[in-house]
Amino acid sequence: MKWLFTGLIVALTVSEAVGAKDWFSKAVYNQWHETELERWLSDHDVPYPSPADRKDLEELVKSNWESYVTAPASKTAEEVSGSLNDVKEWIFDSWSDSQLKAFLDRHGVPCPQPKKRDTLLSAARNNYETIAQKLGQSVNYPGNWLYEHWTESDLKEYLDSHGYPVPQPTSRDKLIAAVRRNSRRAGIESRKTASAASASMAAAQETLAEALFNAWSESDFKKFFDEHGIKVPQGSRRNEMLALARKNRNALLEKSSASLVSGFGAATSKAGNEYARATDDAQLKMNDVFNQVINGWSDSRLKGYLDARGVPVPQNTKRDELLAKVRLHGHKAASGYSAWTFDTWNRENLGKYLSSQHKKALEGVEYSRDELLKQAQDAYNRASKAGGPTYASITNYLAQTTDSVKDNFNSWSKDDVEKYLASYGIKPTRGSSIEELRKQAQANADYFRYGVTKQESSIFTRLQDMGQWAWDQLKIGALSGRAEGQKAAQDVKEKVSKAADEL
Repeated sequence: MKWLFTGLIVALTVSEAVGAKDWFSKAVYNQWHETELERWLSDHDVPYPSPADRKDLEELVKSNWESYVTAPASKTAEEVSGSLNDVKEWIFDSWSDSQLKAFLDRHGVPCPQPKKRDTLLSAARNNYETIAQKLGQSVNYPGNWLYEHWTESDLKEYLDSHGYPVPQPTSRDKLIAAVRRNSRRAGIESRKTASAASASMAAAQETLAEALFNAWSESDFKKFFDEHGIKVPQGSRRNEMLALARKNRNALLEKSSASLVSGFGAATSKAGNEYARATDDAQLKMNDVFNQVINGWSDSRLKGYLDARGVPVPQNTKRDELLAKVRLHGHKAASGYSAWTFDTWNRENLGKYLSSQHKKALEGVEYSRDELLKQAQDAYNRASKAGGPTYASITNYLAQTTDSVKDNFNSWSKDDVEKYLASYGIKPTRGSSIEELRKQAQANADYFRYGVTKQESSIFTRLQDMGQWAWDQLKIGALSGRAEGQKAAQDVKEKVSKAADEL
């Protein structure tokens, strides 16, 4: 959970606006090395002769540029921020904190302390060109070396999370190409979101500051002026103090939100502390629940969890080692297609898939769900290894079908649900209703597919809602006077404390 709130804090503090310097211009690729021109053409599936001289390559890029490079959102090319020539300023913007840290670790760059996102970003940018030079790599349109510490699952997850389609059929090179050509847009969208969030936060702080000033007594004003070295003319009346405080509002806004609301007294600062504690407690509880769930899984399910994420499992791996690996990859959701894509398909959907793609696989099959699943998974694995048109046909089918085939056990028979739970090593409690069994199957299926993140999205939404409620209560209390403000703060503290226990 910490990474969610760290990311939110970063978003609220970044205030760089989108500029107007164009990176979609001839001046960009005119400075590229031949290998970078070839890389761009390859990324966009534009054929080019080999060997080819630089002039021919540049002409090919020029003739295809407008067709493949589009400005984010409704922006025109001339309105896009930054320069592609200064790739280090944007290439890392959409990376996660863990990816930044892994990049620095891999290339022997000491991680800055504290390991906050802004310091990680700064270290990655400052060392980017030095690392590239050591590797003998160009820096304007970076090669695959930049992503060598990313697994295929990481690459797929990046594309999924930013809303870009995973290339089908896929390979590591194709995945990197898709990430590379979309990372500029993803970075710009991240900055736009951060800029909007920053503006929203500033407006909210202005509102709360005004509410605080209106609620302050003369002694509160004097304390504020003394703390910030603001000279107050002798005999100033309250309205004159209010005007002087407004003039020096920035001195108040320089404080963190927690310090800002502490103007209501100790109860308010405790509310802020309770809110922070709730986020930490939620993370600990999520990890604890996940650990309890996987501790009850069979070894085959633990191996399946890792296999669905492309994590290799050596032969004769002990159970403790399996559990440790699953915990290590607890925050990694299964993404892309694999044999495990069919894990939660019902008998009807499995039959349709086999009928359309592998008719021979149905010969002699007893049509139980388990047998259909085995046939579907085996057929997929064979096609995946062989590649070619057969595999392309399968991935096209899945791309058109998986959105409509949801993880929904409502149509499953009791026997099929019990067998599904048995694959996890779970024995149903005697007397369990079909609804209870389906709910239990759904919960385990969600943990298998999404890991710890199964809980994070819903809990983060709850914490966001709770935070907005708290913020609104403090503003309402401020506008009603100091006593009401302290009462509102106490209400916030109590509600957040209760929510922490519920989470």
